[in-house]
Amino acid sequence: MAKRAAEEALDVSSGSPASKKARIQDMADKDLPPPPPAPAEEVRVATNGHENGHHSMVEEVDDDDDDDDEKDEDETRPAKRARNAGPDARYSDLYLDTISRKNMDFDFEKLCSVTLSNINVYACLVCGKYFAGRGAKTPAYFHALEVGHHVYVNMETKKVYVLPESYEVQSQSLDDIKFVVDPTFSAEEVKSLDRRKEPSWDLLGRKYTPGFVGLNNIKANDYFNVVVQALAHIPPLRNFFMREDLSTAPQLPQRLSTLIRKLWNPQAFKNHVSPHELLQEISLRSNKKFTLTSQGDPVDFLSWFLNNLHLTLGGHKTKPHSSLIQKIFQGTLRLESQPITASGTSASGQMRFDDNTSSIKTQTTPYTILTLDLPPAPLFQDDTEKNIIPQIPLTTILQKYNGTTTQEKLDKRLRYRLLHPLPPYLIMHIKRFQANKFLAQAQRNPTIVTFNPRALDLSPFVQPDPSHHPGGEPIIYELVANITYEGVKVRDDSVEGEAEKRVWKVQVREGGVGDGMGTGKGKGSGGEGRQWWEMQDLFVRRVEEELLGTRESFVMVWERRKGAAVKGKGKV
Repeated sequence: MAKRAAEEALDVSSGSPASKKARIQDMADKDLPPPPPAPAEEVRVATNGHENGHHSMVEEVDDDDDDDDEKDEDETRPAKRARNAGPDARYSDLYLDTISRKNMDFDFEKLCSVTLSNINVYACLVCGKYFAGRGAKTPAYFHALEVGHHVYVNMETKKVYVLPESYEVQSQSLDDIKFVVDPTFSAEEVKSLDRRKEPSWDLLGRKYTPGFVGLNNIKANDYFNVVVQALAHIPPLRNFFMREDLSTAPQLPQRLSTLIRKLWNPQAFKNHVSPHELLQEISLRSNKKFTLTSQGDPVDFLSWFLNNLHLTLGGHKTKPHSSLIQKIFQGTLRLESQPITASGTSASGQMRFDDNTSSIKTQTTPYTILTLDLPPAPLFQDDTEKNIIPQIPLTTILQKYNGTTTQEKLDKRLRYRLLHPLPPYLIMHIKRFQANKFLAQAQRNPTIVTFNPRALDLSPFVQPDPSHHPGGEPIIYELVANITYEGVKVRDDSVEGEAEKRVWKVQVREGGVGDGMGTGKGKGSGGEGRQWWEMQDLFVRRVEEELLGTRESFVMVWERRKGAAVKGKGKV
């Protein structure tokens, strides 16, 4: 392109060239460079001022006095752009396409994978790892720079940020992730849990039923899994931990609440839950008595767990019914004890024992778990020289609490009798293991306990009290959960009880008492709609109600039926 000729001759006699501002002002508007983009706040203020009939910020700058060159030069410099709370609206969804929901697992303890800190923990939504902080020189900040993963969620506030820019993302597409981190339920949703029949699907397209999902066995925590599954299906306990605000409570009830809500989550990313977070708190609180690396006894753990939940929820050590745990499970019984003393010898030389009733001492004691003793298993085979599995009805071993059956323990005779009011939920422990000094493990009693899961009458074992229950009417309980034991021999040539692997399973009922399913067996009673599930760690399957009594029951949870049964209709 040819150069344009100058319109005027160059004035060589001029002293100094024109100032920078003068040269810029003499130029045509079309030759000026475009002005720098103004910050969002200044543009908004200028627009509002123009609409309201006032001078804009640009007009005020043009009207200033231009005498001071130093001030003019400062005004012509581009203003320093203020740090925005977020990016331009067009780029607010940047990096969201890198999120991988299949890599997310929020079940583990919230600890930084670099510093092991549990303060201000963020989860990377690309790889699923935990990092502490989001400011400069934090593990999450360096992870975003080095690896290129930019989207993180705060595990406490559930806010999503983009690093290293550190601005919050407001997008409804992330609501499912926030719900999985900490599921929340309304009062109506909690009430309809037992009536919900629609299945759900995870990210891999696998169907599952909320509430009836497997718990991961990290190494040897199957004893813990069966207890938590049983407690998660007790309606008043479940509803409390799903709706109550426990943000100021200790970590034990907080983590149990989170685990129960994840078990009943209808929008889960996977069809199982890992109890790692709660197990770490239990291991710390129990001084490593219950860990995920060594197998424990479900009854020992259940007793410890309920007692600690009672204390962490504000319960008193001596005052009865001072917490929700005791209101649900605690009852009272009468204990009569009589010392065994010898009064001399008879004419035949046999020792005579004193039966003086004045030495009987009576006391009332609370209980949370009723222990039932099994009769000794037979040592020999039957007539056909085949091994038999002994059976005994549940009502037979309950005779221990009829107030007349005596038991000898050390130097005392003991008699037990249940008292009113009975708890809404009754926990029974069938004592199967006895210590044996000749075997490394406790000796197991394989006796099968038979029962009717729909009707257990406890009125023969309770002291009559017309103020609590009319005399002569039954007190019916229905089975809610049944923890069973199965022994698997490690070697075929091992002795009974030696080198035997313990396998724990739990059977839970779908729906609660009075849910419209009925208690009869006919089609008109609605009993055919009742479903039972058997869960062993990650394995979940349906089980027939008639097969519940064929297992070696270890712990049973019974729910008291409300009201009196109507004859001939099979419903409450």
